[in-house]
Amino acid sequence: MKREMGIARCGLACCLCAQNETCGGCDSEKCPGQSWCQNRSCSIEKGISHCYSCEENCQKGLLTKIKPQAFNLFLKRYGEEALLDCLEANEKAGIVYHREGISGDYDEFEDVEKLIEFIKTGRRD
Repeated sequence: MKREMGIARCGLACCLCAQNETCGGCDSEKCPGQSWCQNRSCSIEKGISHCYSCEENCQKGLLTKIKPQAFNLFLKRYGEEALLDCLEANEKAGIVYHREGISGDYDEFEDVEKLIEFIKTGRRD
């Protein structure tokens, strides 16, 4: 985990992304999504650092998917350091953020609250 990479504007975990060797994050010129990412451009236009900082309850761009929705809600409730702590503990316990480039243990959920509980505990109930 590259904790210093932190969390993307959309709420996903840059710190665990397989592309973090070549990507400098959302605010860099190396961001692979800078030309198409709605969440990046929207948060920049609004002058906010992350989607979870926004007052709106939008579901545009990557926020149409369960994982970014759950990560953003977790961030609103508990903060970025808590998310990074949980992700780091989960990684040490063998929970995989990405598998084969995109799918991982966090992608197997259909319910936002169940995914938030998984982030917190590292257990499926």
